[in-house]
Amino acid sequence: MREVVILGSTGSIGVQALEVISANPDKFKVVALCAGGSNIPALIAQAQNFEVGIIGVSSHGDQARSLAGEIGVIDGPNAAAEIAAISCDIVLNGINGSIGLGPTLAAMAAGNKVALANKESLVAGGALVTSYGLERIIPVDSEHSALYQCFMAGTRSEVKRAILTASGGAFRDRRDLSNVTLAEALAHPTWEMGPVVTINSATLVNKGLEIIEAHYLFDLPYQQIEAVIHPQSVIHSMVEFVDGATIAQLSPPNMKGPIAYALGAPNRTPHATASVDWTRAHSWDFSPIDENRFPAVSLARHCGIRGGGLPAVFNAANEVAVAAFMNQELAFSEIVAIVAKTAEKLDSLSNSQVRDISDVTAMEEDARTVARSLVLEKK
Repeated sequence: MREVVILGSTGSIGVQALEVISANPDKFKVVALCAGGSNIPALIAQAQNFEVGIIGVSSHGDQARSLAGEIGVIDGPNAAAEIAAISCDIVLNGINGSIGLGPTLAAMAAGNKVALANKESLVAGGALVTSYGLERIIPVDSEHSALYQCFMAGTRSEVKRAILTASGGAFRDRRDLSNVTLAEALAHPTWEMGPVVTINSATLVNKGLEIIEAHYLFDLPYQQIEAVIHPQSVIHSMVEFVDGATIAQLSPPNMKGPIAYALGAPNRTPHATASVDWTRAHSWDFSPIDENRFPAVSLARHCGIRGGGLPAVFNAANEVAVAAFMNQELAFSEIVAIVAKTAEKLDSLSNSQVRDISDVTAMEEDARTVARSLVLEKK
């Protein structure tokens, strides 16, 4: 029986993780849950259904206590980090955004393994996280889960390159992106995700973040990490080896597969998701990314190669720009431009050493300040 702590339990990743655990009650036991606080009744219901003794909320602690009964409640801005430090077999970090870095570090400092769905932890604090040992991180992103599995086909010295696949987002076939509406940006053709991740997929910022994440997660130089458009989202990523062989991992576009693998690794968990239906014909397409229409990937690679605090700047500036777009303060086509200008203005941070989480916080705040000023100029 593997003991599991889930951060972001009321979000998409958390809900699907609980569905996987519910289907495998003999393999997993949930010992703690944590959520932001926007849906306290749902969090309490989860805790009751899985007989969880303690929960964490970053806000609405009084409401949580009024509904919790005998369930213990930890609240406040450090609640996720405190919950992450509870002794267990694995912590699933499904928190969105760079606020997930602190809980990731807290979990690893406590000796817990981390099933990592919070890509910002590695983008913003890569060296801090990996200093605890790559063997204690199991990726949940479908692309990185695929790479994790494909790497098993050979030794690291035999790897020629890792190839991330990208759905292409809502606008992979649209030439003019000047008049994109919020509703259009949120209409992903393949995946059901939260609004920020969906918009990041539409700009391909998400793929840029994943390239930086892969660099840290697999200790690969950037020149060995590529990305291609694969609209069907069935092949989640591939690894090409020096003998010319390419190993791919494929399954229907459903996050339960990578969640289940991360929770149970190195063993595979039954009843996770459906497999590909081989009784019917399939056509799978691949095409290079048009970096003129989608400059986010090359920008992320540039920030990653420059290093220092620039990956954190890339992520934080994007969070500001996406929020501005969602508030109708910025055009869709201007999101990546804001990120690029912020990175340009703060390029000196590429020479800065990221020593601890306070360094990351300071760099991110600098990026947010610059990005907000650029958004105001656009208005």
